[in-house]
Amino acid sequence: MYKIVSKRYLTDNIIYMDILAPRVAKACKPGQFVIVINDEKGERIPLTVTDYDPVAGTVAIVFQTVGKSTYDLAKYEVGDSVESFVGPLGRPSDLCDLTVDELKQKKIIFVCGGVGTAPVYPQVKYLHSLGVDCDVIIGARSESLLILTEQMEKVATNLYIATDDGTKGFKGNGSALLNKLVKEDGKEYNHAVVIGPMIMMKFTSMTTKELGIPTVVSLNPIMVDGTGMCGACRVTVGGEVKFACVDGPEFDGHKINYDEAMRRQTMYKTEEGRAMLKEQEKNDNHKCGCGGDK
Repeated sequence: MYKIVSKRYLTDNIIYMDILAPRVAKACKPGQFVIVINDEKGERIPLTVTDYDPVAGTVAIVFQTVGKSTYDLAKYEVGDSVESFVGPLGRPSDLCDLTVDELKQKKIIFVCGGVGTAPVYPQVKYLHSLGVDCDVIIGARSESLLILTEQMEKVATNLYIATDDGTKGFKGNGSALLNKLVKEDGKEYNHAVVIGPMIMMKFTSMTTKELGIPTVVSLNPIMVDGTGMCGACRVTVGGEVKFACVDGPEFDGHKINYDEAMRRQTMYKTEEGRAMLKEQEKNDNHKCGCGGDK
């Protein structure tokens, strides 16, 4: 059992938790993920590590309530324990493979959207600890949906905010802001890390390709069981079949077949979504039209 030592809401449905898992905390590197199982009958929930403290023995996770499993996890409070907390899994960020001198030769930009800000944070924090500069763009539909901006501001060289409705920072998405930074403000980048919803990663990768910036994306959003056995995270990268959970989660953003990946992601959402609706509306005779117990 793994105890929850802190919990807070970042938005109405995005939650930050610190889990006491000393062995995991000591082994974590930026870019890796964990598998959380709520109880003995729970499903596997793959979540990218947001932060880790080897001294305190804690690992931070951030999740959005999008299905029954995360909806149930959100009910847990400080002092409660989850059944299983397995990790770290996946390959660390490719930035971890470079020396400090090599990192300082790079001009790095991170572009994150929504919950994708959570896995970007440990990478930026890692670079900051080495004295390596990097810029960060955080995008969201509106100011109320921005997360981790205060933490990111402490470790990023320059933090840029983009909101679709213009309630904070640049009015538009992160891709449009990146385009402006390069084409109008004269910023230069030779390495981009893009993490967020699949559709956001697709179009931001199109922008970085046009700008000539090599790009890495994280395919954590399409994982289901985290072992490569379920096939949900099967993706074509440069014409080769890969599995996000065992070969990634990070890949060359310019080589991914995003349309294929998004089709597979949709396939695996249906049952989880129906289970969540059943839980939320169990006393409402299934007036939602979700198909009842099917």
